[in-house]
Amino acid sequence: MPGENLSRDEARERAALLSVDGYEVSLDVRSATGAAEGDGPRTFRSVTTVRFRCNEPGASSFADLIAPSVTAVSLNGRDLDPSEVFDGSRIALEDLAADNELVVDAQCAYSRTGEGLHRFVDPEDGEVYLYTQYEPADSRRVFANFEQPDLKAPFRFEVRAPEEWTVWSNGAGERADGVWRFAETKPISTYITCVVAGPYHYVTDSYERVFEDGTRLEIPLGALCRKGLAPHFDADDVFLVTKQGLDFFHDHFDYPYPFGKYDQAFVPEYNLGAMENPGLVTFREEFIFRGKVTRASYEGRANVVLHEMAHMWFGDLVTMEWWDDLWLKESFADFMGTFVNVGATRFKDAWITFANRRKAWAYRADQLPSTHPITADIRDLEDAKLNFDGITYAKGASVLKQLVAYVGQDAFLEGARRYFKRHAYGNTRLGDLLSVLEETSGRDMGAWARSWLQTAGVNSLTPQVLLSAEGRVDELAVLQEAAESHPELRPHRVAVGLYRRTGAGALERYARAEVDVDGPRTVVAELAGAEAPELVLVNDDDLTYCKTRFDATSLATLRDHLGALTDPLARALCWSALWNMTRDALLPARDFVGLVLRFAGRESDIGVLQMLHAWANSALTHYAAPDWRETGARLLGEGALRELRDAAPGGEPQLAWARFLAAVASGESELRLLRGLLEGTEKIEGLDVDQELRWAFLEPLAAHGDADEGVLAAELARDDTASGKRHQVRCLAARPSAAVKAQAWAQVVESDALSNALVEATIAGFAQASQRELIAPYAEKYFAAIERVWAERSIQIGMDVVRGLFPSLRDSQDTLDATDAWLSAHEGAAPALRRLVLEARDDLARALRGQACDAAAGR
Repeated sequence: MPGENLSRDEARERAALLSVDGYEVSLDVRSATGAAEGDGPRTFRSVTTVRFRCNEPGASSFADLIAPSVTAVSLNGRDLDPSEVFDGSRIALEDLAADNELVVDAQCAYSRTGEGLHRFVDPEDGEVYLYTQYEPADSRRVFANFEQPDLKAPFRFEVRAPEEWTVWSNGAGERADGVWRFAETKPISTYITCVVAGPYHYVTDSYERVFEDGTRLEIPLGALCRKGLAPHFDADDVFLVTKQGLDFFHDHFDYPYPFGKYDQAFVPEYNLGAMENPGLVTFREEFIFRGKVTRASYEGRANVVLHEMAHMWFGDLVTMEWWDDLWLKESFADFMGTFVNVGATRFKDAWITFANRRKAWAYRADQLPSTHPITADIRDLEDAKLNFDGITYAKGASVLKQLVAYVGQDAFLEGARRYFKRHAYGNTRLGDLLSVLEETSGRDMGAWARSWLQTAGVNSLTPQVLLSAEGRVDELAVLQEAAESHPELRPHRVAVGLYRRTGAGALERYARAEVDVDGPRTVVAELAGAEAPELVLVNDDDLTYCKTRFDATSLATLRDHLGALTDPLARALCWSALWNMTRDALLPARDFVGLVLRFAGRESDIGVLQMLHAWANSALTHYAAPDWRETGARLLGEGALRELRDAAPGGEPQLAWARFLAAVASGESELRLLRGLLEGTEKIEGLDVDQELRWAFLEPLAAHGDADEGVLAAELARDDTASGKRHQVRCLAARPSAAVKAQAWAQVVESDALSNALVEATIAGFAQASQRELIAPYAEKYFAAIERVWAERSIQIGMDVVRGLFPSLRDSQDTLDATDAWLSAHEGAAPALRRLVLEARDDLARALRGQACDAAAGR
């Protein structure tokens, strides 16, 4: 519906007309428990009073609301007929006064898709849990409002809930006379308001800070999760990172945390990693670890905690005017998450993870046909939903990392301080940030912004080494290239490192120079005369955002001695560069797999090791020549098994290799070991096969026909929890049966009975790399169904289906042609839908180029 998909032009027009003074929202969620009435959706009562001004009395506008029904609407004391003014997503407001009061009494629907007010029933104990998730525009599913980020206002919430429940919102709350009432918020945007309600397990703590002027700040802290997860909840570690982050931000931002309390809710069936609602941050409950995980998981959780905390300033206190400048909050939060992790917590190597994992997301997104400048052109809310991507987050953070090097850390942080004070509780655009950075750094930010924020695409930097007759560097230059589709060559501040092997065989850096790369060729004069290198690493220390290439000597060195590279960041950068070469069809997939099998066992950084496992599996699945896949699968399975047996008992690498074995197991010896470990007839010293690892082992057994419905039902009885149910659903859909695939397809595509989490689990089980022929018939069905699915389902479920069920495993020219035919025949389809299909097409075309490269290597 056009009204549901608010455009930027409509938002600008409404913001120019209206100013909002405040909201009072009353919700009655007692209907969440007990039996539902009737055949329609389960609903709750929502009554909203909004006071607002109109600077053109007599003008018309609209409020936003998506609800099954509206009971009553009044504007300035006049009762309006809901059937005349409400169209399902908008409430028409005619003849506005200078000062207005709108009251809307509606029946809103509980969500099962993670959008709006999500209702979850815990299969373990039957308890009901509620939480809201709104970004970018789903608060209108819960209460009537003006749904755009630049119409900020204070909010007062009150909630009627079952007697035994606790309710949380952005402000501090108290229960009186059966009603939870919450303190009025500061002026905030609609999309960061929040309500969480249910019999949650709640742990409290507090943070105190005394500032130099003697003022004291005390922040009540809380952390909550479902009762079923309480035995696994390490709230102490969450609070530790929270306090370390608050200390860091207070040290560097010179603006006290502005939103009173700080609760953090870990909630079920969450679509995102987390959401920065001020005073009540929500996280996916998978950040509560039910089994043993590696340090990388704890580092990742800390990064997300700090990312969301950074939003309290970048995003909540100061908010972008429209979604074009989404980067003004997400890029900053992504950068600050790692910056603070390194600066304030135990995770001092977080920049290695950033270089290896976050940038990989950015590099992929920046080479898709849908790539866009960091400051994007967001025409409407569907565009906005899709722009929570690797460009806005990881590329933006990478560019900010370079910006800090460009203007200096002190100037950058002073710019942030001025930005907060100047625009507190307001909305900003790109120019507002650039102006303060120009003030603090003395640099012209315009050229930098044009190159880095307002153009798309990723550059490649390649070293060119000319040696003298004496075997020394005569000249070393850096060559810069850009894709034809995005030909911009950018200024890069890079470090160039020269590496040689020592007498002990270690590959170490012996020379380094920083240089400003600008244009197609830049000479690094400082390195002239140096001893001839065995490896040249452009972008050493990861100062810029680029794809790193190697000269022939460097690539040969890495093929033979990658494991001898002693610096973990340099090693991570080399692995990332090799993976990009594989994706770009410059390195055969079998060569990348071989490098992983040869050197990954020596990797000291557990996060890098786990990333290598994912890349190796992807290389085999998508980029290996079809006639080499069986060989590659055997090599990966045997290699994972060998490394698992050789790993130190009880260590993190042992757990990582066990999980990798589960991901790649296909041979009888690997599957037999997994069965034995599940049944207790096999044992690997130090490996604790906990419940999460049991499910990981069951999926390949199910996919290869070795774990039937009875086995999976028995495992669910052993782990009859929400997590167990998701695992069982994924394993059920993984079984190698035409009937199973037909059922899974119908449950996701033809029905909306499954919740968002179970849709995700079913899709994950459906698409098994070992079952290409079995799922091949669904390629045609996919193209016949996606436009209907997009029209009928929520945008979140639509995205899950369109991305997850694209026939990427039917990787042939026929599928590419079918995709092109659909795109040609559906030029008028929703732009967001076309974007998803275009992205999937690009991934498929890239896979076919990689397979051709790999096939050529095998000849």
